[in-house]
Amino acid sequence: MRLGALYREDACLVARTWLADTAILRLRGLIGRAALASDGHEGLLLKPCGSVHTFGMRYPIDVVYLDAEGYVLGVREKILPRRMSACRGAQQTLELFAGSIEMLRPRRGDHLVWRPI
Repeated sequence: MRLGALYREDACLVARTWLADTAILRLRGLIGRAALASDGHEGLLLKPCGSVHTFGMRYPIDVVYLDAEGYVLGVREKILPRRMSACRGAQQTLELFAGSIEMLRPRRGDHLVWRPI
């Protein structure tokens, strides 16, 4: 996975954002990995991806759904293990530590851009 940062306008929103942009990386995702940073400054961007599952995970996650251009379509908070979630029209999915959405406050229509570090 490549490391980058996720920006809202010109402000850094998620300082450590891993990009999973191949089938293998998306399939593995966070399964079997330690939880992301609890301060909301670490995330996993799955691209392309319009739905997620938490089968095989031991902790809940927050999810931000984006369209192909990076505009926020919706958010889901505290998705528990062994669950599924999807968003119509989503082409990218940002996974975060549960509780991060409350801190970061992404809103529908916000434009988020991943940039390599």
